[in-house]
Amino acid sequence: MFFYLSKVFWFFAQPLNFAILLLLAGLVASFFGRRRLFRAAALLATLVLATAAWTSFGALMLNPLEERFPHPPAPGKVDGIVVLGGGFEGAINLARGGYELNSGGDRFVETAILARRYPDARVVVSGGSGALMLEGEGDADTAPRLLEALGVSLDRLILENRSRNTYENALFSKELVTPKPGETWLLVTSAFHMPRSMALFAKAGFAVVAWPVDYRTSGEEGIGLFTDNPADSLQNTTMAVREWVGLVAYWLSGRIDSPLPGPES
Repeated sequence: MFFYLSKVFWFFAQPLNFAILLLLAGLVASFFGRRRLFRAAALLATLVLATAAWTSFGALMLNPLEERFPHPPAPGKVDGIVVLGGGFEGAINLARGGYELNSGGDRFVETAILARRYPDARVVVSGGSGALMLEGEGDADTAPRLLEALGVSLDRLILENRSRNTYENALFSKELVTPKPGETWLLVTSAFHMPRSMALFAKAGFAVVAWPVDYRTSGEEGIGLFTDNPADSLQNTTMAVREWVGLVAYWLSGRIDSPLPGPES
């Protein structure tokens, strides 16, 4: 139920959809002669879109998440690597059979690099299809084609293709590998996604070392207008809102112990 509620809520809450729905509501109000409601809805929709696309708001929201788990020094020995899904274009890969990467594709490039640096480490790819309506191939089904092409032997891969969200990533990954005390496992995911991921893996009893990738901010952003192209700014805002809402929702539901997990939690 949590999965379905989160997907429905996010459909309405993401900035672009929210602005479109406000405009539609304003048009309906205008049709019934409610001119003040129409003007208010149009103004709010414009404000949402302008803030998301023309300001540094998204980057300013993402940066505290990206800084929460600093990149660690490389361990001397690694027993396993867990990479979370979210780096492939699932619908395209299902249709074409390739391994097209999206903006989160750094996760899998870094995993290939780590796999070659630590040739004895097992590699867990965790990620099924988390879409509610769109059909797509799960990342754990696509990843072997890319990783093998990048020189990672298929017999090292452990594929977890049932999970639909980060909570299930943690649970199902632990079930598959049953990590032993004293082992070193790296968790590879986007830097902004790392606080929620680390908290969920800790809650599942799977001790991992944060290995953040896919940074979206430089750490030097300030308050400003037109600091990036509008498409990237809108994407940053969308990801930031989603991640902060996810943190609060997981905290309120008891799935994590803090609304902003960090290395000390």
